[in-house]
Parts: sequence; C-alpha cells; structure tokens
Amino acid sequence: MKPTIGITLGDPAGIGPEIVARALQREDVYSACRPLVIGDAGVVRQGVEIVGGSSKVNSITDVAEGAYELGTIDVFDLANVALPALRMGEIQEMCGQAAYDYIAKGVELAQQGVVHAIATGPINKESLKAGQVDYIGHTEILGALTNSDDPLTLFEIDNMRIFFLSRHVSLRQAVDMVKKDRVLTYIRRCSRALRQLGLTDVSELAVAGLNPHCGERGMFGDEEVTEIEPAIEAARSEGLEVVGPIGADSVFHMALQGRFGAVLSLYHDQGHIAAKTYNFHRTISVTLGMPILRTSVDHGTAFDVAGTGKADAAGMAEAILSAARYAPSFVGAV
Repeated sequence: MKPTIGITLGDPAGIGPEIVARALQREDVYSACRPLVIGDAGVVRQGVEIVGGSSKVNSITDVAEGAYELGTIDVFDLANVALPALRMGEIQEMCGQAAYDYIAKGVELAQQGVVHAIATGPINKESLKAGQVDYIGHTEILGALTNSDDPLTLFEIDNMRIFFLSRHVSLRQAVDMVKKDRVLTYIRRCSRALRQLGLTDVSELAVAGLNPHCGERGMFGDEEVTEIEPAIEAARSEGLEVVGPIGADSVFHMALQGRFGAVLSLYHDQGHIAAKTYNFHRTISVTLGMPILRTSVDHGTAFDVAGTGKADAAGMAEAILSAARYAPSFVGAV
C-alpha cells in the first residue's frame, strides 16, 4: 500500500498554498503516495485559484475520508484562517498560529501512525513570533513536539546528502563549535541517521574541512589537525566508515559524483551554498533523530511573490516524493 504523506500548508500568507496546489497537480506524486494536506481548506482553494488549477478540494476531518486521487486535493481541515482577513505576503498573527497548528497536527497524526511521514511547507519566523509561537523554526518546533533533543538536519539533492555540525549560530560561534567531541558525536549521529532512512548500502561519510585547503597542516588554521582528524580517527576505531577532512571546495562536487554517501558540513552556509547553488529549487531538507520522518522544502515563504502564481513548486514536490520514498524503510529511532 502506498504511504500516506501529511503535507503541512505552511504560512497561509506565503507561497505554501500555491506550491502545494501546484505539486498536487503532478501524477507522479499520486503514484508514489496518498497525499494529505494538513491546513485550511479555504486557503487551499485559494491556492488552486492562484495557480490556475482545476483540482477539487475535499475538506475532511478523518484520514479515511480522503479520495487520494489526481484531481482531488484532500485537506485535513483545521479551518483556522479567516479568509476575508488574510493579506498575502504580510506578517500576521493569525497566520503564524495557523502554521504552527498545521505542524502540531501533522506530528500528532504521524505519532499515531495515521500518516507515515510529513512534508512541510514554508513558515515565517516573524509570523510565528506575531502569533505568540515561542520557537524560531521548524526544527525547534518538531524537537519540542516529539521530545527529541537536537534533531539532525540532512539536505538532499540528487546524489548529494549534507549533514550540518551547527545550524543557526554566528560564524564565529560555529568555528568555536568545531571540537573533537562534537565532530565525533555528529559522525556517529550521521551514520545512525543514514541507517534510519534505510540507506544501509551507501558509501562512506566524508567530513568537510574548515579552513582553506584544510589548513595545509596548520599553516592557516589548525582545527583540522587538533580537532577534526582526531575525531575521524576515533570514529574509525569504532568501525564507522568515515573519511576526511576533505577541502570544502571539492568535497561537495565529489559527493555529487557518488564518491560519498553523505558529507558532514561544519557550519550552516558551507553546506547550504553547495546545495542551493547546484539546484536551489529542488534541494530538500530531511529532519532525523526523531520518532517521525519529516521532509521539507528548503526555502522560505517568499512573501514578495506570494499570491502571484510565480512560485516554483519543484521543491515541494521533491519533499513529498522523498517522504514517500523513505517512509517504508524509516526506523523511528533517535
């Protein structure tokens, strides 16, 4: 049986409704899974109108009521948006709270086993704040809702998979976090995460270098010698398949060529730039280290084009397809 994928709508004032509507015009999505939108049916109807679609919107409150066929968008309807008050492309308290509600319901359905994974639309940090939602983003919300400590982020685009040693901290803080114990911990976590997705046959994990040319043995930066290499050696002694450090100007290209199963990026932008430069619209994010599987677009709400029908839905479709691909093998271990 095809997996049921819960698709959270994201911020109703952003591009989430239109990219979900456009993604659910694709036959390959319905061939891969039973897509269930978690949102507001009225907002989804508006999204269909924005993209010029003809899909019927089916408002349901029980997953069993869904049609799950091309031409019908099934919406687990939380009915939490007052459409006359919705202003596209603007920060609104109502929208921040609604976006959080969709995530919370998606997590609840996934924990119940009603959906097999969730694929999330984009949210806006300022809208969350306006809605009195005390989290800065998806990862923090998901961690709290699933009681998971420090969920792990994985980017995926074609053959390239990228983990991150740190996320939303300053570059100075990120460099300070490159310590042997942390690198070793993340090598272990990344290895477990690949197994969690059922990727038991992928090749070894590569660790990116921090400094240009990995510091040339300490000539301009010694973190590779003092912190990263010792962590890699310790991981190897535990039987983990890991190599590096490999210069960041080469390692991501090598991953695209299939040389590595994944790369551990040492800070946020190092890996983000590699993935998004290669293909901004199709890069997706997978959150691991939780009892549920979550995939996501890797872009924001794009308030500047929200409501115009110009938003590219490739990332939303890829997130849904990736969730469908991994859900049958996913093991909800932390």
